[in-house]
Amino acid sequence: MALRFNGYVGVFDSGVGGISVLRELARTLPRENFAFFGDSANAPYGEKTRDQVIRLSRDIVDDLLDQGCKAIVIACNTATSAAAPTLRAEYAHVPIVGVEPALKPATLAEGIERILVMATPITLRLDKYQQLAARWGAGHRIVEVPCAGLAGRIERGNLDADDLLELLEQLIGPYRGQVDGVVLGCTHYPFVARQIKEVLGDVELFDGAAGTARQLERRLAERGMLSKQASHGRVEFLSSKDTPEELALYRDFFKM
Repeated sequence: MALRFNGYVGVFDSGVGGISVLRELARTLPRENFAFFGDSANAPYGEKTRDQVIRLSRDIVDDLLDQGCKAIVIACNTATSAAAPTLRAEYAHVPIVGVEPALKPATLAEGIERILVMATPITLRLDKYQQLAARWGAGHRIVEVPCAGLAGRIERGNLDADDLLELLEQLIGPYRGQVDGVVLGCTHYPFVARQIKEVLGDVELFDGAAGTARQLERRLAERGMLSKQASHGRVEFLSSKDTPEELALYRDFFKM
């Protein structure tokens, strides 16, 4: 599907997860037009190599810019960690905003001492997260859980199915009663926030979508690129798995 006109903000993720960021972007910047690309044919990114993620991300950015996007949001923690420095160097003329695990707000929140970080294996391995943990983790008990398979399971939808709750129980069930807050270090995970609380109890959840939206607003304002249209912007959905069913799934996630 081709975009209808220039001036979109391009948003991409390995699949449906980045739609959690897209929703916050649309709330914060209601006059902007957004084009969301989900690379569901290659999901999940969190279990690929850094070089693979860079190559896939570069191809997506090329396509979005060719279709007239004015700025890019990497709505994927893995792609931000692995590819953002490369993309910013190669597309220096384009505002590129990423996401990161919300460890800073979690450590600054009152009463949060024991923090569980849920993220993909590659996000936890790469320097970006390690630097974030070194800077903000002092004085807190940080438990890192590589949630292999969770993003891929969320991609399939049917989020109330027993197998999803069973997977969460396996991944984070052992920490029930042992943590005060949970950092959702993958943009897929906010879609199962209720299920995470079912497993862990009444814990506070933190994700980076709001911070990403504020950063995009600042970057567009600095360059005089904020939309001036009076009406609400539109949202277009694109996917590497370009089927009516996949695009309908994207729209359903956007409405959640």
